[in-house]
Amino acid sequence: MLVRYNSFLKYIMLFFTGGFIYGGIEIAFRGYSHVSMLVAGGICFILIGLINEVYTWEIALVSQMVISSFVITAIEFISGLIVNVWLKLDVWDYSDLPYNLMGQVCILFSVIWFFLSPLAIILDDYLRYYLLGEEKPRYKIF
Repeated sequence: MLVRYNSFLKYIMLFFTGGFIYGGIEIAFRGYSHVSMLVAGGICFILIGLINEVYTWEIALVSQMVISSFVITAIEFISGLIVNVWLKLDVWDYSDLPYNLMGQVCILFSVIWFFLSPLAIILDDYLRYYLLGEEKPRYKIF
C-alpha cells in the first residue's frame, strides 16, 4: 500500500511540475495561458518521463526528443479537439500556420517542442534522482 501511495504522490508531483512549466512557457511567449494547458503539460511531462522507463537508459537523447515531440503534439491535438472543437473555448487556433491539422497543431510547434524537450527530459530525470531516489541519469546523444 505504501508503494502505491508513494507512486501516486510521485506522479502528482511530476504532473504539477510539468503542468506549471508548460503554462509558464505559454505565458512567457503568448502572455497568457489556460487551465487546460496545465493538464496537457502535466500529462506530457509524465509521458516524457516514462520514455526512460519503457526504453531504458540506452535510448539516445535525440531519440527521446523525437518521441517527446510526437507525444506533446499528440496531447496538444487531443487537448485541442476537446477544448477548442468540442467545448468551443477557442484557446488557440493554428489555422493560419502552414502544415496544421484542424488548426490544433502544426509542424512549427512540433519542431519547437523537439528543441525544448531536452529540458523536460533532463528535469524529469534529475527530479526522479534527487527527490525520489531513482537511478542517476546518464545520457548518450546519438
